[in-house]
Amino acid sequence: MVDIVAGFSPLRDEILAGIAEVLDSAQFILGPRGRQLESDVTSRLGVPHAVSCASGTDALLLALRALQVGPGDEVIVPSFTFIATAEAVLYTGATPVFADVDPLTYNMDPASVEALITPKTRVIIPVHLYGQPANMPAIMALAEQHGLEIIEDCAQSFGADINGRMTGSFGRLSAVSFFPSKNLGGAGDGGMVLSQDENLAARLRLLRNHGSSRQYYHDELGYNSRLDEIQAVILNARIRHIDVYNAGRRAAAALYKKHLAELDLVLPFETPGHGHVYHQFTIQVKGRDQVRTALAGAGIASAVYYPVPCHRQRMFGDKPQGHCPVSDALAENVLSLPIFPELQEEQVARIAAVLRASIPA
Repeated sequence: MVDIVAGFSPLRDEILAGIAEVLDSAQFILGPRGRQLESDVTSRLGVPHAVSCASGTDALLLALRALQVGPGDEVIVPSFTFIATAEAVLYTGATPVFADVDPLTYNMDPASVEALITPKTRVIIPVHLYGQPANMPAIMALAEQHGLEIIEDCAQSFGADINGRMTGSFGRLSAVSFFPSKNLGGAGDGGMVLSQDENLAARLRLLRNHGSSRQYYHDELGYNSRLDEIQAVILNARIRHIDVYNAGRRAAAALYKKHLAELDLVLPFETPGHGHVYHQFTIQVKGRDQVRTALAGAGIASAVYYPVPCHRQRMFGDKPQGHCPVSDALAENVLSLPIFPELQEEQVARIAAVLRASIPA
């Protein structure tokens, strides 16, 4: 699905030299490289504060905890997303409430959100799925109207924008993932919380470090959720090239659209004014399992993100937690194809040829 080796190879010597410096300094946690990464992210995304942590899931949890979300609260999340978005809500003791998604963008549908707002609702978490920004103007208007907080889930959208404003800069808090396959990926787990508020940023730094603002003094229950310096070395090397990486993904998406234009499938939609960064290139296709089998037989990877929407996951009970017909339909038909900055046209043409031969008439 992604050639991680190709992405790291040009930076190998720089990264290894940086790791050697970390080993020589013996400063492995909460050091200068992590602070440099936080500074670079704030500059690039146009937010005043960034607090690194151990994973994208932890970033969501820390953001919710910073807002003191807990038992008795409801948090609206899209059903068509990775489980971490809802999982983080459960960790706080609050209740995830599942909104359906827009059939064109696959992102949270503001109309569905509005119908779910109750006096218990505290937060809306839009996910910028597959690298396509959600409809933030409409979601922000709802939040303002009802006095709600927004936490953006930017796990798949680093570098995406709406009319030049970066995802991660709309909500009061936002969560980023540095999982290896992400647009800005490390060599292991890692994450970051973005904040518009200095006081919230200070609380996040306390929460990620055992609830401690100074060693051995613990003000509240916190977590061991810190980005290590070796991951920061890798991410500092890669963030300088993120615009090139995202441009490569957009170029690969354009090649797919060129080679797949005449086939009987649904190509990704791009909202005008939204800068899609194609964390995934996801189509809808009839006979998906047959198509996947044909791709696998040709040695071509594919993936289904996601085969079971969140509102139907067994962890929430035996009955669906809400009515999300668009999410259900997408789960039956979506198929993600390989995409990464180094993808070549001959590779795309080969994938298209297999699809052309395997899609049912």
